[in-house]
Amino acid sequence: MVKGANVGLTTLSEDVGSVMVSLGWSSTTGEGDADVSVLLLDGDGKVRSDVDFCFYNNPVAGNGSVQLLGKTPTADGSEDRISFDLDAVPQEIEKVVVAASRYAGSRFGDLDDLRLTLADSAGDGLVRFAVEGADDVSAVIFGELYRRSGEWKFRAVGQGYASGLAGLATDYGVDIDDDAEQDGPEQEGLEPDGPEPEGPGHDTSERPATTGRHGPERPARVPAQTRGSDPAGLAAPAAPRAAAEPEPAGPAPVPKPARRPRTAKKKVTLPRTAKKSLADNDTWRTARLFPVPALKSDRERETRATSVVLSVMAQVPEFGRRLTAGFGAPAGRMETFTEVTLPHGESPRRPDGVVRVERAGKLWTALVETKTNGNALKPDQVQAYMDIAARRGYEAVITLSNDVALEGSPLVDVTIDRRRKHKVALWHLSWAEVVHQAQMLIRHEGVGNAAHAWLLQELLQYLQHENSGCHGFQNMGAAWVPVRRGIDDETLCRGDARALEVIENWERLVRQVCLRLGGELGQKVLPVQRARRGSDPGARRAELADHLCEQGRLSAEIRIEGTPGVLAITADLRTGKLRTSIEVPAAEPGYPLSRAKRLVRRLSEAPADLHIETLVGGEGAGPRGTLERLRPEPADILPKDGAQITGFRLSLFKGMGNGRGSAETGFIRSVDEAVDRFHAQVVARLEAPAP
Repeated sequence: MVKGANVGLTTLSEDVGSVMVSLGWSSTTGEGDADVSVLLLDGDGKVRSDVDFCFYNNPVAGNGSVQLLGKTPTADGSEDRISFDLDAVPQEIEKVVVAASRYAGSRFGDLDDLRLTLADSAGDGLVRFAVEGADDVSAVIFGELYRRSGEWKFRAVGQGYASGLAGLATDYGVDIDDDAEQDGPEQEGLEPDGPEPEGPGHDTSERPATTGRHGPERPARVPAQTRGSDPAGLAAPAAPRAAAEPEPAGPAPVPKPARRPRTAKKKVTLPRTAKKSLADNDTWRTARLFPVPALKSDRERETRATSVVLSVMAQVPEFGRRLTAGFGAPAGRMETFTEVTLPHGESPRRPDGVVRVERAGKLWTALVETKTNGNALKPDQVQAYMDIAARRGYEAVITLSNDVALEGSPLVDVTIDRRRKHKVALWHLSWAEVVHQAQMLIRHEGVGNAAHAWLLQELLQYLQHENSGCHGFQNMGAAWVPVRRGIDDETLCRGDARALEVIENWERLVRQVCLRLGGELGQKVLPVQRARRGSDPGARRAELADHLCEQGRLSAEIRIEGTPGVLAITADLRTGKLRTSIEVPAAEPGYPLSRAKRLVRRLSEAPADLHIETLVGGEGAGPRGTLERLRPEPADILPKDGAQITGFRLSLFKGMGNGRGSAETGFIRSVDEAVDRFHAQVVARLEAPAP
């Protein structure tokens, strides 16, 4: 397409209910980069509120209809991919603007081959637009999707902004904070000069910075480079200003330094590889903010873990907000307390912690009950805290333990007095969820400054230490051994309550695997539920328990964002084998032999014992073999009868642990190791470009 041209998407393809837009560029040094942003505009051409401004600190917008999927390496540089579910875009949105910006004074003239491509849901390319003439600007609108007569169209724009992302955002109704000025490039990981406002947990990234035209102020989620000191001046795109009126006679005033939008780099994240140690030998232990070797009793572990987590929540606003937002807490100033004594009849109660958030003069309060080292929550304790919270007008009780909560299966049964006007919510957090959120912030998404990143790193070191007791779900339960024996003896019958307990714990384990893997990869990793939407979770688990009694197998599927298929896990309790597998569709063009050769080349460094099975159309089964046998003869994987190849199934097998815990021979550890090995040695090879 050429600049200014437009086209209806339905005239190009039938599969445009969802589309993928990619922004790409290349650099002679290989270091050039830019940040993608998307603005959702209403009929007036403005954002409704700051949530309609989608960028790397707010990667999902429009009720999930717009998602930034991150950067993907290409042969010429990199591409930023954006997923649009056009059928789910809110009806109030008339136009979606796709843009990119550079920071630290960089301009798009330093990059080559600026381009936009648009593909339909089947992956077929529909549109390509090359942006030209963007040499002296630091922000560019590549294109826009807009509605016309009930259908979506695309327009190639190619408009530049010399004022950067701040000018672009202001032009579309995002209010820019004017509290900062910059006289030179800022250093990565450092805050601008100036006095720090008083108050615990202060962070400049949390001051109100953006508001929509129709909504109240929200805490700042706009990146630092969107904040400027002259919103009125920033709103104009790159164009000459009008001539200024002549100054009156008299001594010329001393000119003030010109203010311009901040161009600080992204939020701070920590490198995944540690720096070289300065220790003389491996026996020297690094000094830690939260030491754990002295912890001996469960009470000490609970007290220390509660204090550590709550204190970091208060001091790192991004972390505290991530853990409490899902519980209905507002975005405001947070303070946390431990070992608080509250009256309760003749014997006062002491919850492990209290979280309070203040917003606009109103308080949101939650009591916290903590368990570590696999200890179960006590129903009478939780019930007492629910009663205290109801009497005192608190909003929630949060339980924190190694266990993982399941939909429709509460960890603790409590009685709620329906006669009370004030209702208290009961929420649960797993230690695995706390670790996941900390990993996402310091390794992938970033926090406000280097000190906050260091605090989260110390928290992670503490939670992952073997003596902290905060290791997440670690026990398959008392029914694990009897169920395995019943399967071996063929004495396990349908309807056995022990089988249902194993199914519930298996689901907890799978959810924890998703949290751990997602935190390490920085991607969405979610369990796949094949049951129909709206079905009762209890009925679904009962059906799975009957399958376990009949077949002796536990099965699960997890979806990893950006992978070509669903990762399946099967634990065969009869044979003691774990199978991890993925089905890869044969969507690449070319002859069957060429597809087989490309697959084998892509798996050149995968384990030799990887099983490859060809999937064919119809009811027949395709040929199969190990990678070791197929490397010299890829043609052996092709059907002899010329059947159409629909895909390939890749599988690895591993011995299954017998114990119900996470020790060396435990079942939980064996599942973790099988998933990690399969993803690192097989799935990651499929994601990478073929050699």
